[in-house]
Amino acid sequence: MESKQKSKVVLIPCHEYNGRHIYEAVKLGINLLGGFDAFFSKNEKILLKPNLLKKAIPEAAVTTHPTVFGATAGLLQENGYTKLSWGDSPGVGPPHSKVSETAGIKQAAEDFGIKEADFENGVKTAFPEGKTVNSFMICKGARDADAIINLCKMKTHALERITGAVKNTFGCVYGINKGAEHAKYPDPDSFAKMLADLNNLIKPRLHIMDAVVAMEGNGPGSGDPVPMNLLLFSADPVALDSVFCALVNLDPSLVPTNIYGEIYGVGKWHREDIEIITNEGNISFEEAIEKYRNPNFNVNRGESKYGKLNMFSRLTTRRPYIIKSNCIKCGICVSNYPLEKKALSMNKEKNGYPVYDYAKCIRCYCCQEMCPQKAIEVKVPFLAKILDKK
Repeated sequence: MESKQKSKVVLIPCHEYNGRHIYEAVKLGINLLGGFDAFFSKNEKILLKPNLLKKAIPEAAVTTHPTVFGATAGLLQENGYTKLSWGDSPGVGPPHSKVSETAGIKQAAEDFGIKEADFENGVKTAFPEGKTVNSFMICKGARDADAIINLCKMKTHALERITGAVKNTFGCVYGINKGAEHAKYPDPDSFAKMLADLNNLIKPRLHIMDAVVAMEGNGPGSGDPVPMNLLLFSADPVALDSVFCALVNLDPSLVPTNIYGEIYGVGKWHREDIEIITNEGNISFEEAIEKYRNPNFNVNRGESKYGKLNMFSRLTTRRPYIIKSNCIKCGICVSNYPLEKKALSMNKEKNGYPVYDYAKCIRCYCCQEMCPQKAIEVKVPFLAKILDKK
């Protein structure tokens, strides 16, 4: 009887965003997966898809670092891949060009002569095979590509606990339609099911996770940079995210994108189905954890056991709160709310600060993702008074 094939995840230590070091680390990681030729043919149009959530400098750990993007682009060209493009659809906010420019991705792409794909227009794409979603509005640049390389970032996420390889594909959904998807699928499970369908539609062939400096805490856009000193590589986004979980002491079964990613056939999250590879050979999960784990990584590892009980739900269900000491009253959180009937408004009676109507709040946390001032945190309600004093 043949043994079940395992998903491979490569771990390569890398301690700084030095161009040469990143280049060597990416080269080694790709080679340990069999080289680019194991994933692409030379005549294919390949899209490099970084994480460009919002306008932020590389040091903020919000976006994929330009050295990781540049090393991947350079290695592709050295290996004879010439039909390259890049793109991502950020959250609503500053113009796309400003986001990529501030992140350093635009300049990195120009350095290698790689054109920007069309992420300013969307194409309605039927997906009758979808288990939850039967169509998506996909950015034209993603639709036009023959293959996608997913250049994701290791970060925390208020809704899904983490955002890694599976979640990063959401940037292939066109513009304001991302807000519409949040409105249709507002809870962690339904949103994860949508993401699983999306991954099955666009099928990125290779995933490279920038975890040299990750983001912990109030992610994905307002957390704190934390060194993880790694680059991770895989053809399986679920397996990659499962290893991510192991390295930050998070039970992967608590991450809905892992659970539904496996149920929907995107990939595998159980340890026995994953093979971890390093330059020194294969290692077990236990060895990887011992060598590379950050047990103090700040991530939501579990809700209160009372959260599912009606009498306690108002006290234990996580919700966003405004930190007034950080808030500049810019209104970006209000403008990014995905529903017409907003749960968030600028309230003159509250000195112009945003105010929530929690009866309308769908807990999508779009406000928290897009806040440019780290002025929104997702907490359990009994901390509201503490936060309100900040």
